[in-house]
Amino acid sequence: MATSRALATAPPATARRGQHPGIALTVIAATQLMVVLDITIVNIALPHIQQALSFSTTNLSWVINAYTLTFGGLLLLGGRAGDILGRRRVFIAGVLLFSFASLLGGVAQSSSWLLAARALQGVGGAIASPTALALIATNFKEGPERNRAFGVYSAVAGAGGAVGLLLGGMLTSWLSWRWVLFVNVPIGIAIALLAPLYINESERHPGHFDLTGAFTATAGMVSLVYGFIRASDHGWTDSVTLTSFGLAVVLLSAFVVNERRVPQPITPLHLLRDRNRSGAYGLMLCVAATMFSIFFFITLFVQEILGFSPLRAGFAFLPISVAIVGAAQFAARSQIRWGPKPFLVAGSVLVLSGVFWATRIDLHSTYVGGILGPTLLFGFGMGSIFVPVMLTVVSHVAPHETGAATGSLNAMQQVGGSLGLSILVTVYGTASRNEARQQVGAFLRQATPQQALQFRATGRLPAPYSSNVLVHGITSAFQLGLVFAALAVLIAVFVIKVRPAPGAPGVSPSGGGT
Repeated sequence: MATSRALATAPPATARRGQHPGIALTVIAATQLMVVLDITIVNIALPHIQQALSFSTTNLSWVINAYTLTFGGLLLLGGRAGDILGRRRVFIAGVLLFSFASLLGGVAQSSSWLLAARALQGVGGAIASPTALALIATNFKEGPERNRAFGVYSAVAGAGGAVGLLLGGMLTSWLSWRWVLFVNVPIGIAIALLAPLYINESERHPGHFDLTGAFTATAGMVSLVYGFIRASDHGWTDSVTLTSFGLAVVLLSAFVVNERRVPQPITPLHLLRDRNRSGAYGLMLCVAATMFSIFFFITLFVQEILGFSPLRAGFAFLPISVAIVGAAQFAARSQIRWGPKPFLVAGSVLVLSGVFWATRIDLHSTYVGGILGPTLLFGFGMGSIFVPVMLTVVSHVAPHETGAATGSLNAMQQVGGSLGLSILVTVYGTASRNEARQQVGAFLRQATPQQALQFRATGRLPAPYSSNVLVHGITSAFQLGLVFAALAVLIAVFVIKVRPAPGAPGVSPSGGGT
């Protein structure tokens, strides 16, 4: 599907109210906050959604997956659309679609209705998010101004997950689970109205939409993630599990072949020839796999083991938000002096340290003694990484490929998070089942006849036996999470080679080119 030459050659349009960088950045950052926090804002409301719409426990997980998979899978196409049609135009369309889907989800009367709305939200997010990031390059000059803008954007993106947990707890406790979706509607409308007034439009570039690439990438990742989720319940030898993995291999292989052949792919593979950029993508993939898991399992721990209410659980994540924001701002201000490398290495080491500490939690851990420290380390690490990894990705990219480069970075974050979480959930499920067998035996040896009869009727272990199963599963998942975090450290140390350019802003290659 090709764009018309008239659209392709249209010059960029300036904001109707002139240059107001502060307002423009606020609008862009608000969009990213809305899109990112929607990944976690629904988590705390899941029990209420399950009861209201009669979800089974297995199908309930797709309330999250329907959003993250369409979001991550279509980010590349969204970035390409901004390059071809104009980033501001596509940005507004994505925000409006996201808001409309949120309204549909808020009024959902059945499980299938909600899942369709969540998938449509992911499509809207995939259109809005990469164009929002690319609009920073359009509206802010390279150097300190753009670095500061990236700092704000990164802080918002990084803190969005924790803010979502807090906001989800507040809305669910005070209003209704439906408001975790309704809240996006007025925000989205306000953003769509303000964008033409304060954000410059980008130049449109001629090109085609790579629909085959978008389909094979999205379907391949959905199949891969589904395979891991299926394996957690039915085992690795299940026929559907194996079929899902096989289909994923075929589709993702077809994606690579397609991207090598089409003249205008959604993922220009030559972008990966630069070792710094490909290293940055790999680093984001590994860190995101760890990040999603930290939020998921720590949320589970504080509610199930520590007995926190949804609102209190949300507040428990505020220190992470503060750490991410503070570290991101410091990293943004320090790029010209030190460059990305020290922050990528230090941030990755902090993430690794936080995950290692989290593997030490047990049934007797408290929030202050066992949870706060690891999450703070993780927050400082994530905040230190976001800005330099973005600057590394966009450095020396041609203007017409900025959308593809930033879209790929966002895709690495979302797909990496979904894939990493699905893998760690599989580990969690396997470890929990094995531990449950031991705990059942220990319980039955100590149980009274009445307690044993009740267990056989319900199949539910009482505390502390059930808590032991949960904690063992969580710590086992974190142990595998150490592998993702360690890979991030190795990439930061040995793959990415960038330094501050002498006397000039931004980053420059240091032996890390093609």
